[in-house]
Amino acid sequence: MTYCVGVLLEDGIVMGSDSRTNAGLDDVASFCKMTVFERPGDRVLVLLSSGTLAGTQAVISLLTQAALAGDAPPSLYSARTMFEVACVVSDAMRATERRDKEHLERSSLAFNASFILGGQISGEPMRLFRIYAEGNFIEAGPDTTFFQTGETKYGKPILDRVIDRSTSLDDAAKCMLVSFDSTMRSNLSVAMPIDLLCYERDALVIRKRLRFEPGNPYFGALSKKWSEGVRAAFKELPDPLWT
Repeated sequence: MTYCVGVLLEDGIVMGSDSRTNAGLDDVASFCKMTVFERPGDRVLVLLSSGTLAGTQAVISLLTQAALAGDAPPSLYSARTMFEVACVVSDAMRATERRDKEHLERSSLAFNASFILGGQISGEPMRLFRIYAEGNFIEAGPDTTFFQTGETKYGKPILDRVIDRSTSLDDAAKCMLVSFDSTMRSNLSVAMPIDLLCYERDALVIRKRLRFEPGNPYFGALSKKWSEGVRAAFKELPDPLWT
């Protein structure tokens, strides 16, 4: 399983992903699920991946190969808009599924790869997309502040209560880390390292990116402070009136 979050704010975009992959209880490993395509001054594109590792890696490899080769069809570096970028990712997903579908079905498996895409191209506003395994996608609008993929239910309540478009990048980053902490406490299929990235609006370059390894002192302190705060707030709640 996995847990990835993308948040679109007035001041920028915050993206986060865990690193756990597993093919059973005795086959657990860590792989980075955040991929950045950056051309300073022109575009910043961030992909968070969820699904089977073989599927997501194949899609990322196709996208990277086409971007570096400068192929004639639109690539991540030649697409003119973020909408075109989302279509390029979708096309790579469908191409991978067509190639692998017959072979996967022989083992009763199905192609499973989905993405959160966020970023900005020069001359365009920042945009955030959720791309499903079928290749169709939706875009964050005024009423949609964030997208999640993977094991979403444990981390969503804190995001719902704290995040809106006016939230600062630092506050959104803290909230996202608390969301990961809550998820990891309740689900063993999500685990560190956690990759965190903050993109500042119109910067067209990434200046803030961190990886939180197990035992990271800041993450540990944040987790402890949050737990203590929740317990303190709970003690202040009024008792039920048994009438």
